[in-house]
Amino acid sequence: MSDEFSPELKEGVYQAIFKRRDMRHFSAGETVDTAVLERLLAAAHAAPSVGLMQPWRFIRIVSSEKRQSLHQLVENERIATAHAMGEREEAFMRLKVQGILDCAEVFVVSLMSNREQHIFGRRTMPEMDLASASCAIQNMWLAARAEGLGMGWVSLFDQQALRVALAMPEDAAPIAILCLGPVDKFYDKPMLVQEGWAKQGKLENYTMEDGWDIDKANAAQKQWDEK
Repeated sequence: MSDEFSPELKEGVYQAIFKRRDMRHFSAGETVDTAVLERLLAAAHAAPSVGLMQPWRFIRIVSSEKRQSLHQLVENERIATAHAMGEREEAFMRLKVQGILDCAEVFVVSLMSNREQHIFGRRTMPEMDLASASCAIQNMWLAARAEGLGMGWVSLFDQQALRVALAMPEDAAPIAILCLGPVDKFYDKPMLVQEGWAKQGKLENYTMEDGWDIDKANAAQKQWDEK
């Protein structure tokens, strides 16, 4: 007996994948129902993880003071990143890189402390804890899109400063500030494509067979270099 989804369910899965956007613009003053939040977090927690280590920790930010401090951390890094961009500094500063003060909900996602005790699947690749937590974030992202909610992953922050701001253990590793909430409109294309900051690569240049294809690798890189 096949466990294949019905055509309608398949379509829903693919719609969530291809219509997901990294959102930066949110409808101010909106809220997210508690039951919906619980569904989104349950979806995140259902993600696969290496050795079933479940390295993700979700911290909901509920105080306006904490929000403001996170916003300032991102602003500090935004300016530092712009300075490192060289000739693209001014263009970068025109980009909207976060919606912390506008979105309905803010979560900080961190890798757990004491991760070194988990060896299964990490002995040669310890970074698989990050890969596992990224799966949890993607699950939440797709579920949010299915619920009609926008979500954005903000990674512009100093990790140590964020640890201190949230009283996190030294060996925990914050990897994302997630902005979540209703939006007026989802972007037709990824925002960075719409803004002319980057191009989306062609799938044919990102898939190889039986080994590394230098021509495809160069083509993929060239498309980025010609941004």
